[in-house]
Amino acid sequence: MSALIIDGNATAEKIRVQLETEIVQLRERGCHPRLEVILVGDDPAAQSYVAMKQKDCERIGILGQTTRLGTETSEEELLALIDRFNHDASVHGILVQLPLPHQISEEKVIAAISPDKDVDGFHPVNVGRMVAGVDCFLPCTPAGIQALLVEYKIDPKGKHVVVVGRSTIVGKPFAIMMMQKKPWANATVTVCHTGSGDLKPYTQQADILVAAVGRPALISAEMIKPGAVVIDVGVNRIEDSSAKRGYRLVGDVDFAAVHKVASAITPVPGGVGPMTRAFLLKNTVKSAKKFLKLD
Repeated sequence: MSALIIDGNATAEKIRVQLETEIVQLRERGCHPRLEVILVGDDPAAQSYVAMKQKDCERIGILGQTTRLGTETSEEELLALIDRFNHDASVHGILVQLPLPHQISEEKVIAAISPDKDVDGFHPVNVGRMVAGVDCFLPCTPAGIQALLVEYKIDPKGKHVVVVGRSTIVGKPFAIMMMQKKPWANATVTVCHTGSGDLKPYTQQADILVAAVGRPALISAEMIKPGAVVIDVGVNRIEDSSAKRGYRLVGDVDFAAVHKVASAITPVPGGVGPMTRAFLLKNTVKSAKKFLKLD
């Protein structure tokens, strides 16, 4: 058996095409969706992510702007900038790229962003809304995973979803989304983490397995129930002298082995990553619609 490859690039492209149409309609009504990205410091990975987000915005017509601040920026300076964007009616989305320098509290920064402009979906108010099952900005990666399930008609209803990883960015929110009594959810959910011990007894029960821990090839073929759907969220750099950049990207799943056991699997790269970026754009457009009272 060889698994169906779940193509995040193709699905993300469909979302971008739809958003382009919506943005044209918004601009005809005098609203130009605007995303403000704040980058503090010179972390190479963060700089790369921000550059991709900027390019995505330009491509579909979102006014994407990046403010770059030095590594020594104080917490007070960053909070003041966020406050300015909170009160600027032309700004629909605010994203502070993580990680932040040690002198700045991520918790304080996330809480400082207006929930109405929190297009990352990390603000405590939006997290609370998500848990309650009411409308909110969903975190981009979990929302992107759910959209892939919809696109490939993989309905979690009544299935056993096992999530490996309990981060507030992916694991926890995706588990919460999957247990909601809603379409494309309503699953039985197990969350594994560092306290779970041997993962194999849990992962072998999964109809849908989501790996989001940041450890290369953590999930082996013997850990997968034959025919399971495997969603690999991990993005890990491993040295590879044959690669032009001296490294290559791999996921948390041993793709070469697991795709022979699973019924469907996301690749790395080209799986979940493009969906995360697409949902940042989608949340920004959603925010602009809310400001026009269209959503």
